[in-house]
Amino acid sequence: MPLALLALAVGAFGLGTTEFVMMGLLPDVADDLHISIPTAGHLVSAYALGVVIGAPLLAALTARLPRRRVLISLMALFVAGNALSALAPGYDSLLAARFLSGLPHGAFFGVGAVVATGLVAPERKARSVSLMFMGLTVANIAGVPVATLMGQHLGWRATFLGVSLIGVAAMAAVFFLIHPTHAPALASGLRGELTALRSLPVWLALATTVVGFGALFSAYSYITPMLTDAAGYADSDVTLLLALFGVGATIGNLVGGRLADHAMRGTLFGGLVSMVAVLLLFPVLMRTEWSAALAVVLLGIAAFITGSPLQLMVMERASAGPSLASSANQAAFNLANAGGAWIGGVALAAGFGVTSPAIAGAALAVLGLGVASVAYAVDRRQDAPPTGHVRVVASHVPEPAETVHS
Repeated sequence: MPLALLALAVGAFGLGTTEFVMMGLLPDVADDLHISIPTAGHLVSAYALGVVIGAPLLAALTARLPRRRVLISLMALFVAGNALSALAPGYDSLLAARFLSGLPHGAFFGVGAVVATGLVAPERKARSVSLMFMGLTVANIAGVPVATLMGQHLGWRATFLGVSLIGVAAMAAVFFLIHPTHAPALASGLRGELTALRSLPVWLALATTVVGFGALFSAYSYITPMLTDAAGYADSDVTLLLALFGVGATIGNLVGGRLADHAMRGTLFGGLVSMVAVLLLFPVLMRTEWSAALAVVLLGIAAFITGSPLQLMVMERASAGPSLASSANQAAFNLANAGGAWIGGVALAAGFGVTSPAIAGAALAVLGLGVASVAYAVDRRQDAPPTGHVRVVASHVPEPAETVHS
């Protein structure tokens, strides 16, 4: 695998860290700005809204620019957003800065996935995407816990300054490790990118992302009360357990990338089936501490097995304009975050028990299997030869043997 993929992974590491670290900093931010925890929670939503809006918008606006320049510019916007977050004088300015920080997130992953697949042979495309995404999963193991500890001991503003430095490192890595010839402007332009989004298979692939990862976030959004109220862990143990989720996600991401290069559709279906099984077992696994820790790891593995095949499937279905569709898939991922958390919350509020969000997630994973099956049927119908036509196959007719004269 080319070293240039490391540059994309560094950027993904910074994006993953700043996206998830706010959950651990909410009490510190709320105390410092004299706001309530629910109000501080809007800072998480502001980032997600930035991702949903920025992913397709920035991908469209940069459609004719060289991909290397686009990646550096997106990282520069990321650095600016996090620096402004660190310097924000009040809640409103911090809210705006968090929105700004989220704008380049989806476009970087979307454009980066297109660049990553162009760096390798066709049979290694899914693996290249998984290596870029590894920066995101490793962020949950190391980036988020370290950034949270930094915020608790040095203040939350120091965390965002630290994340800004990661963004600067990513800009330098992209500049030095990705050659301009490996990330040129796409010939399709904006018209080709928009045309690709008119394809039904593209929208079915995006819908699979929303529903499939909605299953993950239905359970993961409420993993803390499950671990403390059901499994009996102390609040101080949760950070380590969430790092275990990152370990599982990293394993699933790497395994999914390898398998998807051999059978993309089979890997996707296998990941979704695994999600159903793991989430249905959650009420049982959450009864003891050791099995609850196992459940967290298994959830990460099952969920992120589907990451690379879903990203690659969207790009292949939008081959005429992959950057916009690839970025839209990141917006779909964040819609899954919001929608899954809401559905899990409905199950919890209905009084079905602290592990009920996992059962709701299993139902979403089953729905994801249904959407993926419809997408598969549509793809097969489009690939099939037109009916009413006879395919003529030329056969080899042996030439007559030469006459032998005596």
